Amino acid sequence: MTRKQHIFVVDDDPDIRELLSDYLRRHGFAASTAGDAREFFRLLSGRPCDLAVLDIMLPGADGYETFRRLRALSAVPVIFLTALGDITNRVVGLELGADDYLAKPFEPRELLARIRTVLRRAGAPGGGGAATARALRFAGWLLDRAARKLIAPDGVVVHLSGAELRLLRVFLEHPQQVLSRDELLEHTQGRDATAFDRSIDVQVSRLRLRLRDNGREARIIKTVRGDGYVLAADVFPAALPEGGGEAP
Repeated sequence: MTRKQHIFVVDDDPDIRELLSDYLRRHGFAASTAGDAREFFRLLSGRPCDLAVLDIMLPGADGYETFRRLRALSAVPVIFLTALGDITNRVVGLELGADDYLAKPFEPRELLARIRTVLRRAGAPGGGGAATARALRFAGWLLDRAARKLIAPDGVVVHLSGAELRLLRVFLEHPQQVLSRDELLEHTQGRDATAFDRSIDVQVSRLRLRLRDNGREARIIKTVRGDGYVLAADVFPAALPEGGGEAP
């Protein structure tokens, strides 16, 4: 029997924790809750986690620090919650590599929709293969999703920004598939993508530089004129090497 997808809700407000955990269980998920980072990591050590909903304003270690610690352990998807609705906090969370962001107050059904969308993109749970592997290999490169770094064919480690990581993950989740600019923006920026609609070409160019694929005849991320971009490489789950190179 396939286990239920397990969601962690980490928020210092007990009413929110109870409301969201009950709501998620009613909609077919397993749910665990924690009021701070310490409790979250204690529970995480003994339970599966397919997605974490993290409040930014946690006592002690805030949501950003909790996210950084989580990323050192796992590539589990994360949605940030916060009462701070300005664009700065949204950008900070996304640049760290979070999968989505939702400002309080919000409707539980909106959070549920976002959770389902993020889980579909991540391919969890039980999908196996590239969808759930921590490390992915493509065109001689290896991506460690949890550590947020690339290892080049010559062993050199290339660290990625949050934006670069999100874009690369989208390509790796859709190999050999033409993705329009709108689709790339939707996957990387969410429903507010229209505010960023002139940025995707720049982001692709920066990612190509990281991949040493910035010539006029790109081999890894190819331009499909009039349609968008395609990752022209097969993607495979891979084991992480014991050592690693140095960042350039």
